[in-house]
Amino acid sequence: MNRRTFTTAALASAAAATLPFGARAADTFRIIITETETPLVPNSVEDLALRLGYYKKAGVDVELIRVSQTPSAIAALRSGQGDMANVATDTVLQLVGRNQMRLRAVISPDKALPLTIVAKSAIKQPKDLQGKTFGVARVGSIDYEMTRLVLAKYGVDVDKLQYLAIGQPPIRAQALVAGQIDATAISVGIWTTMPDRRGLSVLVDQPDFYKAAPFISKLSVVTDTVAKTKAQQVGAVVRAIILASRDFAKNPSLWVNAMAAARPDVKRSDLEALAVIYRKSWSVNGGLNLDSLRFTADTLYRTSPDFKDLRRVEPGDWIDMSFINAVLRTTGNNPNIDVSGRG
Repeated sequence: MNRRTFTTAALASAAAATLPFGARAADTFRIIITETETPLVPNSVEDLALRLGYYKKAGVDVELIRVSQTPSAIAALRSGQGDMANVATDTVLQLVGRNQMRLRAVISPDKALPLTIVAKSAIKQPKDLQGKTFGVARVGSIDYEMTRLVLAKYGVDVDKLQYLAIGQPPIRAQALVAGQIDATAISVGIWTTMPDRRGLSVLVDQPDFYKAAPFISKLSVVTDTVAKTKAQQVGAVVRAIILASRDFAKNPSLWVNAMAAARPDVKRSDLEALAVIYRKSWSVNGGLNLDSLRFTADTLYRTSPDFKDLRRVEPGDWIDMSFINAVLRTTGNNPNIDVSGRG
């Protein structure tokens, strides 16, 4: 199956850059993802489910549309260039809260920011960070807010850290290696694949980070129209992602082998290390835990300036559990990973 890569510029020109609907296969379900290559995180399941035939086995013909960021994904979804989009939760809430789009979250293939707090090895515990320089994307960014929540739960006076806005995780990692900052929060993928980690160590690992701040950062959404007119295909996609996630959790080498084929630029030993880290991170029950979703919404409304005057959006306004529930009724609920809160 052919896959197209859409640039942000192409999306800005909307339908002019694409074939009209009539020229597409009517039964092809198009999933918009915000990774230009298979990512080194559990979100890779969306890509690998296609490569390994899970979608086809579930009875749906899937095409992946790659874009660089959530705004591009929303533009593609709005213009009809895709049927489902994996996007940032805060964007979904804002669009629904402002009545700009009627969206339904149907699954979260990779619910958590896979963040770990890493620091100079001389910093032995989180409380030692007080007075130190901590690298963030920007003041007010998700990593900034989540880090403050996590460190506060470790007894850190978060207002006594010096925050330095540096940019994206790879840049923050480079700054840490160069000694420009004392600590930062980066993904476990970046940490694992860093060529030189001498003098650095993990202060808060990814499972403990998520436990302290169960923030659901990304979800896969469809419009109300797609949820109604393509319900069978949406259900098949949800089923395929859940089953692939369960297989990766049960057999990590399956993920390693698939990723080795998709990302030959990454050392196999690094993939094997990541597979161990992710063993309890897969969305084997769909990833939409209502308690975590409430925590996410509460955090955004409390901390983000973008939510200052936004009407409160309730779960029923933007979440559709019916597709996940249909899968769990036939496959059962995995009680040990990805607690669903639904029995």
